[in-house]
Amino acid sequence: MKATTETVRILPAGDRALAAEFGDKIDPAINDRVHALAARIQEASIPGITELVPTFRSLLVVYEPSILKFDELKSIILRLAQLPQSSRTGTGRVLKIPCCYGSHFGPDLPDLERYTGIDRDEIIAIHSGTEYRVYMLGFLPGFVYLGGLDERIAMPRLSTPRVKIPKGAVGIGGNQTGVYPLESPGGWRLIGSTPLDFYNPEREEPVLCRAGDTIRFYPINSSDYYDIRRMQTRGEWPLEI
Repeated sequence: MKATTETVRILPAGDRALAAEFGDKIDPAINDRVHALAARIQEASIPGITELVPTFRSLLVVYEPSILKFDELKSIILRLAQLPQSSRTGTGRVLKIPCCYGSHFGPDLPDLERYTGIDRDEIIAIHSGTEYRVYMLGFLPGFVYLGGLDERIAMPRLSTPRVKIPKGAVGIGGNQTGVYPLESPGGWRLIGSTPLDFYNPEREEPVLCRAGDTIRFYPINSSDYYDIRRMQTRGEWPLEI
């Protein structure tokens, strides 16, 4: 256990939410504090709190004003934020995500080779050999913002975003990587695709990942990709954790 001495800022966010801010940058230690506070709030089972939304550097706490007043909740949050922090944070889950790299699944992989000077096989080895923290979800239901991308394969976003990116596309945007859970516009460089549904409203848990999870990609070929798609459709593909 370690003491938490850094300050936290509490700001109102509308008439039924507050934001607990821990810093102003993307940093694993800051994100650890966000998830540690979320865990303490959940453990405390505080009446009136209806939702917790962790982000890179802050925690949004949604509450019912008829049950819990802002000043009262602020005092509770400040007290919980200063408790000793466990060395273990996040959900503890490590999700293994299959990814088919290159070809029509990853049309920007050749551009990444030219930009970085690294060949395709090494790019794939680097990307799939890293564990990525799910800092937060946003933009689309189930869109994961992943930290930990190796700087050797970082690449700026497209100057002109694509109008349509297919569901499941795995991309690189600057120093982050992520997965498009739905077909949408986007400007990240596409290097592959996963056959898994990161968002499915018909599932008991529609969103595959949670903020605080860890993701590790592993390479598959196109035959594996379509086999996994079919198995998932039949409910026969178990998520590897």
